[in-house]
Amino acid sequence: MATINLTRAVARDLRRARSPRHASLGRKLRRNATAYLFLAGAVICFAVFSWYPMIREVIMSFQYTNFAGNTKWVGLHNYQRVMADPDFWAAWRTTGLFTLFALLLGYAVPFVLAVVLNELRHVRSYFRLLVYLPVMMPPVAAAFLWKWFYTPDGSGLFNGVLRFLGLPGVQWLQSSHTLAVLCLVLFSTWINMGGTVLVYLASLQGIPGELYEAAEIDGAGLLRRVWHVTVPQTRLILSMMLLLQIVGTMQVFLEPFIITGSGNGTTSVVYLIYQYAFNFNNYGSAAALGVLLLLVLIAFAAGYLWLSRRAEEE
Repeated sequence: MATINLTRAVARDLRRARSPRHASLGRKLRRNATAYLFLAGAVICFAVFSWYPMIREVIMSFQYTNFAGNTKWVGLHNYQRVMADPDFWAAWRTTGLFTLFALLLGYAVPFVLAVVLNELRHVRSYFRLLVYLPVMMPPVAAAFLWKWFYTPDGSGLFNGVLRFLGLPGVQWLQSSHTLAVLCLVLFSTWINMGGTVLVYLASLQGIPGELYEAAEIDGAGLLRRVWHVTVPQTRLILSMMLLLQIVGTMQVFLEPFIITGSGNGTTSVVYLIYQYAFNFNNYGSAAALGVLLLLVLIAFAAGYLWLSRRAEEE
């Protein structure tokens, strides 16, 4: 009997010792219930609108699917058909050229403009508004506006300016493939520059002023201050924006779709996906090309992050 009473006393003491912990856990759950609900909503949104479409695309890439919804498994036939298409390699060349020009203009120009705006004192806010104005325009309307700019006859803005200066007009979108891609990059840089400039400005304003003062005392000019102070202090944001720039430009679609209509060989990879799906009524080939683009972007992002981490370790 004494042993039974001792066992009951030990069990009662254990329950008393555990009760505060359970109560504390319950309070934590109730206190964080709102955060868990918001987190669940975000996870559900990502699952429905991001993860499920990607999984569905991978599945469709191994199927033949048309507009009527008829499907059948075809294995790797879609990949073989896409890679045998001459437009496949032409689209990759156009996308690569667009990405290269976008790095030279769309990546460098916003940073230079942000540095210039950061040096201004009294009219910085007005110029910041002017730079951000293109972002507030509807992209489709802006694309049609620039399509008019590039009109080859005298009604186009750019050729009108050239003729006013006594210079001959230029066939902006019709003369050569390289010039046509460059024209698309100019529009893309103009319409997307505002948000990038604001990101760079926020990063620049976080640099301690003492670093610039020390550089000025050492006799450093503007270019040396930018190279030895600004660039090292914004290395993280520059690396992130470089990755986003490349991933974004390799998915170019609006510019060749509206401005050139894929004329003069300006068909991009994403525009070719659109053609497979809605012009050729072959969703399987469109999904296969989308998966190939996804794999290229994943491989590039992984390699870029690996190289960046290795450079930081060294």
